[in-house]
Amino acid sequence: MIEAEVLGKYLVVEGLRKVEIIDVERTLNSIRARAGGCQSQVLDANMLAGFEHIYFAVLNALKSFRSGLNISKSLAIEMMTFASGQDQIREAIEILGVKPGLQNIAVAVIADRRDEALIALNNILDLLGGERDDGVIELTEEKIPAIVEKFNISNSELEASMRGSLKDALKNVIIERMALLITQR
Repeated sequence: MIEAEVLGKYLVVEGLRKVEIIDVERTLNSIRARAGGCQSQVLDANMLAGFEHIYFAVLNALKSFRSGLNISKSLAIEMMTFASGQDQIREAIEILGVKPGLQNIAVAVIADRRDEALIALNNILDLLGGERDDGVIELTEEKIPAIVEKFNISNSELEASMRGSLKDALKNVIIERMALLITQR
């Protein structure tokens, strides 16, 4: 489990391996019910470039709500739009949403208090099953080609952000896109 405080809210994230989701809509409804008053989001971990990817998506989502620039009524959906770099909810779900079948996922819970976030997270994890493994969130060499393709990242974008490794450049491009997204609203 990874946790952080973000603009006065508590974010807890857990990676899961080998989760089998058959009916996505039913599962998401069950997750919302188990989250209580907390905001929760389930993301395709294969499309995540590390915890920073989630952290900055949550940060930007919270800022968009505070400034009235949010495009969604839900903080969880707003977070997904930022994480995907898309203002279109349908496209955000296509990039980072869970799909039917066996997969690696990340569960993110945002709450006012740490204890609320932890209770909601554990309720959701009990529902989903799978194996807890935060390693599925981390950016690996194997994930890079799929992320570059899904996020439509050009070689010139990567080269312009290259200040170290290819992993660092990819993270920088994604975080920069999230920051730019709010300025386009």
